[in-house]
Amino acid sequence: MKTTQTSSEAFPIRTVAALTGINPITLRTWERRYHLIEPLRTPKGHRLYSKEHISMLQRVVALLDRGIPISRINHTLIAGDSDNRTQQETEFWQRLITRMVTAVSRFNEATLEAAYNEAMALYPIETVTQRLLVPMLSTLGERWANAEGTIAEEHFFGVYLRNKLGARFHHRKRHENGPALICACMPGERHEAGLLLFALSAYEQGFRCILLGTDIPLKELTAAVKQANAQAIVLSASTLYNPDLQNEELAELAARCGVPVFVGGQAAVYFSDALEQTGAIALGTDINSSLQHISVTLANHAAVRLQH
Repeated sequence: MKTTQTSSEAFPIRTVAALTGINPITLRTWERRYHLIEPLRTPKGHRLYSKEHISMLQRVVALLDRGIPISRINHTLIAGDSDNRTQQETEFWQRLITRMVTAVSRFNEATLEAAYNEAMALYPIETVTQRLLVPMLSTLGERWANAEGTIAEEHFFGVYLRNKLGARFHHRKRHENGPALICACMPGERHEAGLLLFALSAYEQGFRCILLGTDIPLKELTAAVKQANAQAIVLSASTLYNPDLQNEELAELAARCGVPVFVGGQAAVYFSDALEQTGAIALGTDINSSLQHISVTLANHAAVRLQH
């Protein structure tokens, strides 16, 4: 799909990546493989994008978030979105989640693998993460909280997911100059799969993540920020988070560390008001929205520091 230049303003690919959340490598692949847009070129061959390009790419991201694969978005943009197709996509993801939950409850890795591979064959990893893996973690956590599932089931899926993510971590692109995030689980939080998924998505968007995993005392993180020259702390917390026991320590961290402290996961949904009272920033469970929130907050934080 070719687009025409109707605006006098043109933006480099790094600006487009910041505005849309699309990794530059991914954007170049889409241009080459799916002909979604045809950017302008500088005399030296560098890509330039118009406002119309950016608007269209934001529509592409919205369609991806709804589960439509990139290979079908060209047609979708031309023909217009369909409520029926949206319903079919929703049902597709729900069927996969149901299959995977059943597989986990039976400790059946073969069925789990088949469902995962089916999703990966049709959708980019970012969509699989947002529409399948994150909901799976939430579903298993809710099953355990409601006494419908077991800790063994959660651990079984956690080990499976860590094995899957290991290869992605090994082959990830390492950023030398991106904003550094200290990433850790809240004290008492034993499930780090959600934190790993967040970190991988953050890497894709140009962040540098210092992963500290589980069982890190919050009082240790202020020193870690200074040692790593980090721009923020991101904590992962499930429904096991106890505001009455942990808010005082979290408030002390937020007051002393000198950088924004973000909390993601189910706790950020259920206890958002209590978290905000500590000076921390509640993110919720949507990874893409969380990364956008972090980017905006860090930009504002940097602007305030420059004024002083």
